[in-house]
Amino acid sequence: MINPGKLIILIGVVIIIIGLFITVIGKLPGDISFKKGNVSFYFPIMTSIIVSVILSLILFLLSKFR
Repeated sequence: MINPGKLIILIGVVIIIIGLFITVIGKLPGDISFKKGNVSFYFPIMTSIIVSVILSLILFLLSKFR
């Protein structure tokens, strides 16, 4: 069983890595951006898909090592 303290540290490191990834990459092709006048809309659909896949892989690996 994984120590809860180590698990919290691992989750924190993963969140930092995802944050750095999103900051460095910025807008990916497939992200929806719309601006007209004073109104702007941004929906990071491709970024959301990539983050979802990465988190799914991490959770899958964590469940295998339990």
